[in-house]
Amino acid sequence: MVPDDSVPPDSTTATATEPAPPAARVDHVGIAVEDVEAAEPTLLALGCERVHRETVADGSFEWATYVLGDASRIELVAPVEGESFLTTFLDEHGPGLHHVTLEVSDVDAMVAALEAAGERVVGRAVEDGWTEAFVSPRNPTGALFQLMEYHDDYGEKGADDALFVRSERVDS
Repeated sequence: MVPDDSVPPDSTTATATEPAPPAARVDHVGIAVEDVEAAEPTLLALGCERVHRETVADGSFEWATYVLGDASRIELVAPVEGESFLTTFLDEHGPGLHHVTLEVSDVDAMVAALEAAGERVVGRAVEDGWTEAFVSPRNPTGALFQLMEYHDDYGEKGADDALFVRSERVDS
């Protein structure tokens, strides 16, 4: 086969030395707010429906998840008690975009692909129902990316249409 010189090489694909990233998609956009109750009417006016609300075990912050249409999801995150990463963020930046969460089929493979590409992964945790890692916002986009791989038992938390984009996990 003769290479087609009219098509420039795609610099966004993995090379022989860089692992290819696994399947991924946007799961939700996280917005930091002072108070979920005060911010929720804006999302409801946009046509969102709240499907989940929870306070973390240590009581420091809460989050509420909203769906819009068949694939769009927004999360509001707000401090509850004491100082936390969220109170620091709000003090420094005010309410607004906090993170973009990407659901990935394999968080370890995604971290390896990112690190091979020179990106900085700054945190990793195994939570109740998922494993997560974070791409430093000190990247050219300025965005904090949360990488999330759902565990098989995450589906026990509720109805698939509320838990997963388009009611199912990302393809592996």
